[in-house]
Amino acid sequence: MSENRTKINWFPGHMAKTMRLIAYEIRNVEAVAEIIDARIPYSSQNPNLRRACGRKPRIFILNKADLADEQLTREWIKLFTSKGYAAIALNGKKSSEKKKLVAALDSFVDDHVRKRANEKPRIMFVGVPNVGKSTVINMLLGQNIAKVENRPGVTRGKQWLSADRFELLDMPGVLWEKFSDMSSAYNLAYTGAIRDDVFDMEEVACSLLQELYTASPQALKTRLELEEEEQSTGYELLELVARQRGFLLRGGIPDTEKAAKAVLTDLRDGKFGRVTLEAPRW
Repeated sequence: MSENRTKINWFPGHMAKTMRLIAYEIRNVEAVAEIIDARIPYSSQNPNLRRACGRKPRIFILNKADLADEQLTREWIKLFTSKGYAAIALNGKKSSEKKKLVAALDSFVDDHVRKRANEKPRIMFVGVPNVGKSTVINMLLGQNIAKVENRPGVTRGKQWLSADRFELLDMPGVLWEKFSDMSSAYNLAYTGAIRDDVFDMEEVACSLLQELYTASPQALKTRLELEEEEQSTGYELLELVARQRGFLLRGGIPDTEKAAKAVLTDLRDGKFGRVTLEAPRW
């Protein structure tokens, strides 16, 4: 992992407004469901949400589990439950997993959520951008109510929705003001939680290739058809991607900008296999 990373800053005005809205609305719900990315379960937790939720019961939904390392996902689930939280791993795009999600939420409501007389409990659904929150909500409700796009910042306003056993408050995706841990910032950039136009895509792609070289070397070698003995820097790997895919400028110079886009798309689409970039930590 590079120690000389450029700072990534991403906190537009609507996110500041969303954080104020969450802090206000938290008093109107009994519990919180936080959707996080199973590939980066630590980095996709918003520390401001943690503070805003206070003592409210929380369930963590590790979405995109089909793209993450299965063993590490189990270890993450174990960590969350050891801390007293409910947790479930999920592929929000797979409709057949709805029963598993409904069962987990029913159990969460029964075990953790205070009931109100003759009324459904209210659960706030939160998450950073592009973790698939709207996809999970649509799968849960069985209809396309929440707007879904494969880019951050789509949901901009709150909306109340009704499920069988609870009322659901869908909040916009929100990041936080400053990244004290640049590893988290880069992880969010890799997975698309931060818009691609606010960072140097080539630098981020180089960093990702270096991360994969350490965290999932076999997946990287398979995807890039590397020889076992090859030792390469992130930039050399990016140039290799450009040459392999015919991304060349005049004179045969590797088009690393185009290659960077391809590398990030490959990760987001699961082309490197099941990859988790973070070991369990709290």
